[in-house]
Amino acid sequence: MSTLNLGDEQLISIALVLTLLIFSRIKDLLDFSGIVAATVTGLTVSFLGHWTWLVALFVFLVTGSFATKWRMEEKKALSLAEANEGLRGWRNVLANGGAVSIVAIYNYYSPGEEWIYLAAIASISVALSDTLASEIGSLDIRTRSITTLQSVPAGTNGGMSPTGTVAAFFGALIIAVIGVIFSPSDSSVSNINLFIFITVIGWLGCQVDSLLGALLENRGYIGKHSVNFLATFSGALMAILFHYQFL
Repeated sequence: MSTLNLGDEQLISIALVLTLLIFSRIKDLLDFSGIVAATVTGLTVSFLGHWTWLVALFVFLVTGSFATKWRMEEKKALSLAEANEGLRGWRNVLANGGAVSIVAIYNYYSPGEEWIYLAAIASISVALSDTLASEIGSLDIRTRSITTLQSVPAGTNGGMSPTGTVAAFFGALIIAVIGVIFSPSDSSVSNINLFIFITVIGWLGCQVDSLLGALLENRGYIGKHSVNFLATFSGALMAILFHYQFL
């Protein structure tokens, strides 16, 4: 009878997924469907991509969820709060983790692409940038439409505010730091370039989210989760473009 021998990286991956699930349960970050989706996403990303990508996803989940619960009562009063007390379901998980999962699947079938790590982390950078912009900037009354620049109510899809813009930058910055810390030792991209690209792409992806919200979501063509997925996926595409244009 053959035995299954797991390498160190696979064991780290499993440990990280279990840690993510336990932490999510204890802190009420995910509902049951979210936990199931997070399990599938976590295993896909870590086994087909790399466990370091999962670290960035974990940072996104924790930071984004705490931002969601920040000043929750005020958001509720203005009907800006996430449903279910900020608990995230499977749609939230796939909307923010679907793009990096696709990159991981591509990596499994075509390993060795130099842009893979940048694309994976950049998509997560977009996710956190947009989440912080939405959750922290939603209470800023100085909100204007990204398409018309006219004043709109706080929390409007496609709206941008000074507070949200700064929060978006710091969201991208946080993931950029994680990306540099866990950058592959054999990467051809310097740490400074990696840091700049992840930060810039994360912030730009947040603006893509706002544009999609203003042009498509507000008109009923697509929903919030579709907008989030397309924005994070745009981060991966921008990473590929940046890599071939500037590296």
